[in-house]
Amino acid sequence: SELDPSYYDPEGDIQMLEAILNSDPAPSLLNHEQSVSSFTNELKACEAKTIKSSVDEPPKVEIKDLPPHLEYAFLEGNNKLPVIIAKELGEEEKAALIKVLKSHKRAIAWKLSNIQGINPEFCTHKILIEEDYKPMVQHQRRVNLKIHDVIKKEVEKLLDAGLIYPISDSPWVSPVHCVPKKGGFTVVKNEENELIPTHLVTGWRVC
Repeated sequence: SELDPSYYDPEGDIQMLEAILNSDPAPSLLNHEQSVSSFTNELKACEAKTIKSSVDEPPKVEIKDLPPHLEYAFLEGNNKLPVIIAKELGEEEKAALIKVLKSHKRAIAWKLSNIQGINPEFCTHKILIEEDYKPMVQHQRRVNLKIHDVIKKEVEKLLDAGLIYPISDSPWVSPVHCVPKKGGFTVVKNEENELIPTHLVTGWRVC
């Protein structure tokens, strides 16, 4: 059988082999040292940007009142990395449980940002509606001041964790309007966040 001339180029192959044999495969010592130094600097910069884990820098947590059958145990010092355990456990059982938790404390998500790899589809609330469906007006539910502060703190936590975000142009959420009562007074917050009855002047008529 005859060879196809398009697949065989003796002159070009010989030139390529000569170029490979004449080239120096080993880099110079100077270039090698520069390459290692550059890689080391990049590695240090990467390590400096690495965010420390919650175990290395425990976050500040708010200790809340627990039911009578539960209590706090701390995996770091006397007030860091708290966990909730059953109060009815014996001393040996508590010691064994805390020992296991301390040995695996890096596996615990101490902050919401530590929980990674969760598909947002599992934790995102969606409202399925039809295209021609119109929003309904619902009156705002009133809560007392203590519950209001608790709700505010929980909402701030969700905002900081990125689980919720503020919106301003949705037809499903109306902006808050101050509506005066029959006497013309309404309640407005002052600079010190205090609720003050105020008479709002919305317009006037010249007689």
